[in-house]
Amino acid sequence: MNIAKRIEEKISNIEKGKTFTYKDLTIKREEYSATSKTIERLIKREIIKRISTGLFYKPKKTVFGELLPDNEEILKSYLFKGGKRIAYITGTFLYNKLGLTTQIPQIIKIASREKVIKINKTNIKALPVKSYVEVTNRNYQYLEILDALKDFKKIPDLKIKNGLKILSEILKKLKKGETKKIIKYSLKYPPRTRALLGALLEANNIKENLDELQESLNPFTEYSLGIDKNILPTTEKWKIK
Repeated sequence: MNIAKRIEEKISNIEKGKTFTYKDLTIKREEYSATSKTIERLIKREIIKRISTGLFYKPKKTVFGELLPDNEEILKSYLFKGGKRIAYITGTFLYNKLGLTTQIPQIIKIASREKVIKINKTNIKALPVKSYVEVTNRNYQYLEILDALKDFKKIPDLKIKNGLKILSEILKKLKKGETKKIIKYSLKYPPRTRALLGALLEANNIKENLDELQESLNPFTEYSLGIDKNILPTTEKWKIK
């Protein structure tokens, strides 16, 4: 089988709506020229489309027209390096995904410890945020939750009662060892994050490692988050008002 047919076959096996790069096609260095020509032919035939230099996708067609890949799929190549996750999407885009706000930002924030990720393309714009710990595929979901806790007061259009309910449901789904992990990562976050985490965990009767969390806080510091104790009964103990 020649290179062109092999590349076409690989692309035909990619799910519609998914993005891919040259690396995903696992080609040899000497095959790049032939692969590039094959990709250009497929673009002309509208079998695939180009998002940006070196990033392509297979269009997904519906009765309502052609769908673009979602933002997370488009950003996939920026979130990973050598197959390992180094970044994650945060900010208002994440909080919208979690159901904490109805707003959809024009500029997405990408958190990473090792890389400054800034994107300014026609179809997508992103700004870098420094993550509090090194990002991996095993911990980024904990960091997403902690970011929401950290920014709780600043989330646009947030309904406090509904927001606390959503975050409580997420925390209740954590397994025993996972609660320990999120507490460990929270120690790298600002104190207000740890205070709100502690208040939510205790309110939901999740007591694993709560002493460690409380000991990390200054007993004389109060945290102004605009949360009434009638909504979250544990606020007083965790110095939240």
